[in-house]
Amino acid sequence: MKVLHVIPAVAARYGGPSHAVYQICAHLKNAGVVTEIATTNADGAAVLPELLGILNEYQGTPTIFFQRDFSEAFKYSSGLGSWLRTNVSKYDLVHIHAVFSHACLAAARACRRQHIPYLVRTIGNLDPWGLRQKRFRKQLVWHLGVKQMLRGAAAIHYTAGAEKELAETTLGLQHGVVIPLGVDEALLRPATNANPFLAQHPALSEGLYVLTLSRLHPKKNLETLIKVFLRLTDEVSLRRWKLVIAGEGAADYVEQLRCTVRLANGEARVVFAGWLQGEQKRGALRGAGLFALPSHQENFGLSLVEAMACEVPVLISERVNLADEVTAAGAGWVVALDERAIEAALHQALTSAAERLAHGQAARNLVLQRYRWSAVAEQLVSLYTDICGQG
Repeated sequence: MKVLHVIPAVAARYGGPSHAVYQICAHLKNAGVVTEIATTNADGAAVLPELLGILNEYQGTPTIFFQRDFSEAFKYSSGLGSWLRTNVSKYDLVHIHAVFSHACLAAARACRRQHIPYLVRTIGNLDPWGLRQKRFRKQLVWHLGVKQMLRGAAAIHYTAGAEKELAETTLGLQHGVVIPLGVDEALLRPATNANPFLAQHPALSEGLYVLTLSRLHPKKNLETLIKVFLRLTDEVSLRRWKLVIAGEGAADYVEQLRCTVRLANGEARVVFAGWLQGEQKRGALRGAGLFALPSHQENFGLSLVEAMACEVPVLISERVNLADEVTAAGAGWVVALDERAIEAALHQALTSAAERLAHGQAARNLVLQRYRWSAVAEQLVSLYTDICGQG
């Protein structure tokens, strides 16, 4: 079976979806599926320095890049659209990742014309909160092609049950399937070397730090997390705790977060670690005392699952679509999207080592039971086979 994955962009700045598509392809390859990726070279205001129009190995998977012609939001690429019209017939199936982008609409249109089945992974784009952001533009794109793309899909791929329920209730969609993402298997193995992240940040070596690791974006609700953390750690008994904010985002937004810290005289208690990957990222996860993600909306939260794999308890908002699973497993604290509720839960987490230990053990067990890439790949192969078998 030969499957093409289409995604608007894969640069690190775009967070979990870009990382996940390469993990999906790597494990599909292990399961015997031939995978390739088509995307643009978008990287915020810049571009990735990759050769265009030629299949090359990128992060271990054959990938073909095309010039983003204009629009960071829509990522229009005439070259990608033309290539899709000519080449989708060479594949048994196309897996589209995202919704409101030119690459997605072009891939779906080419598949319908060539009678190639396709499925769409929505990456949270159909969540009611997300649909309210830039509402006019999304309504326009919806009528120009998204509605037809979703109705023509052989399946709509959600990564959490709550994501599926919200999208189908709001938009009247059907034929959705829930297949989660998996976790980096290296996180499930014991560390064999010294922790490079803690070596770089010796003040964190006690493990008394709260970690948030994601694309830095207003929907992550980081302003609230910073404010309540700094209020709590004004208490002498909690002064040893630190907050580590790992990730990148728009420069003006990151500066806004730094300003919030400065105004509260919290520079000694908040570490902006920047983008982390590889052993640095694994080290930051393994050393954390608590992982926090109080987002306004989160369709999956790959870094959340990665933290749980490292036996780190979590504190998340009820708007994170894995909230039900975290609650059922006893893997951490799930709170209302309210500043007082977040502050109360964070205080409880920071002051109770016994609860952190119990929740951390439950978190790791949840990952071992549900979020192994080998199991995820099996589910995807089964779905692909069913779709292709139906013609």
